Amino acid sequence: MESDALFSLGEPTGSRSAPDGPAGVDGFTAVADDSPLPVRMRPVTLDELVGQEHLLAPGAPLRQLVSGGAPMSVILWGPPGSGKTTIAHLVAGATDRRFVAMSALSAGVKDVRAVIETARRQRRSGGPQTVLFIDEVHRFSKTQQDSLLAAVEDRTVTLLAATTENPYFSIISPLLSRCVLLTLQPLDDEAVRGLLRRAVADKRGLDGALTLTTEAEDHLVRLAAGDVRKALTALEAAAASATALGDGRIDLATAEQAVDVAAVRYDRDGDAHYDVVSAFIKSMRGSDVDAAVHWLARMLVAGEDARFIARRLVIFASEDVGMADPTALSVATAAAHAVEYVGLPEAQLNLAQAVIHLATAPKSNSATTAIGAAIADVRAGRGGPVPRGLRDAHYAGARGLGHGTGYRYPHDDQRGVVTQQYVPDDLVGTDYYQPSPHGAERSVAGRLPLLRRIVRGLPAPAARPTPAAEPSVTAQNAPALSPGVARPTTDTGAPGMMQDSGTDAAGEGQQ
Repeated sequence: MESDALFSLGEPTGSRSAPDGPAGVDGFTAVADDSPLPVRMRPVTLDELVGQEHLLAPGAPLRQLVSGGAPMSVILWGPPGSGKTTIAHLVAGATDRRFVAMSALSAGVKDVRAVIETARRQRRSGGPQTVLFIDEVHRFSKTQQDSLLAAVEDRTVTLLAATTENPYFSIISPLLSRCVLLTLQPLDDEAVRGLLRRAVADKRGLDGALTLTTEAEDHLVRLAAGDVRKALTALEAAAASATALGDGRIDLATAEQAVDVAAVRYDRDGDAHYDVVSAFIKSMRGSDVDAAVHWLARMLVAGEDARFIARRLVIFASEDVGMADPTALSVATAAAHAVEYVGLPEAQLNLAQAVIHLATAPKSNSATTAIGAAIADVRAGRGGPVPRGLRDAHYAGARGLGHGTGYRYPHDDQRGVVTQQYVPDDLVGTDYYQPSPHGAERSVAGRLPLLRRIVRGLPAPAARPTPAAEPSVTAQNAPALSPGVARPTTDTGAPGMMQDSGTDAAGEGQQ
């Protein structure tokens, strides 16, 4: 059975297998001379484990787990190639505890219960303690995870579980609370480099039969991206090529021929998926166009669904750019259409153009905060009946009910806006939309205070003294307005609309 951790699970080896456990799930594959290089180079002692120094200090949980000093249940969380299954092998071989290994990809509740029942019988008869290793435990359903709770609680079994996904999302809280969570970090370049050199020299590996040039080593380290299995597999492939050519060294050309695509830390159904998407969105929001293009490339190379990326762009265009650049939504929507119409790989150009546009656009979340505040009011019960003048009056009898009575048609006014109540009574005077001073929204911010004042029939703010050298609008030459409405000047930015001076508008918008 295949494992997504560093090494593979397999049929029982015989020496570690329990005779009465579920067939085919009780042990690890025995190491043979023709086993893959990552399997042959598996650490046989805890001191050979590389890259998890934060867990290897004296008295640390990992050392206690391997030595059997404390019968604690543990969940190992880390990326592929970080050593989760290696640790399980060390636990299996370090003590006289009965060790049972299974993979959540193929085992079910029946298998788990069989192991637990056997462990319970042996415990009652004074037999050895049972350590149950479950690889890819996040693949278990809630019901399957529930089947472990009682046995872990009373230590019928000591659970050792491995996962590549965030356990706070993928493992049920009751099981998580019964275990110690150990987080394994991706191996850095120097750790991978050290393991490559060990594999070249060690008799379990190439046994010094070939040399690895510095350039080839750098290439393998870079493309492995912290995944030890990737590095050792590539080394083995390069060694086979060099041997076939009769060359005693592995040079850059041979290494490039063995592997030419870097390991991408990305799982469309896993934790890395959400981390990369989060970084992508936050980079665009922060106007770092170069970072945004990098994360876009990361998703495309990893095989992310281009439609998912396009949907995120359409959402972002309104959520974070909004009225500061109203064309952003058109660009994002056009990119989404291009993905459907053109498809990959060509549509990556359309996505890149949209990402660059959104990342460099002025930003405003005013639409987001406006709808959020309005939804909060609705859910809180605010908002009474529709005002009578706004109700539908097109059907027979509607007028008799008073529908439409008092409605004022804005186009009948030369300004295109009239005093009229459009909100329910308990929301009169509520401001949801607060424009930002960024980009195209700046002109909206200057126009909005007058719009609200006219619609709500509010008096104009006290006029500031006008310098003697400048002409002023007087009661004799000002255009006639409805009672209580501010006397405007002409808005040069919107024909047919009237607005206050920029000073008054800016002051009103900050209230």
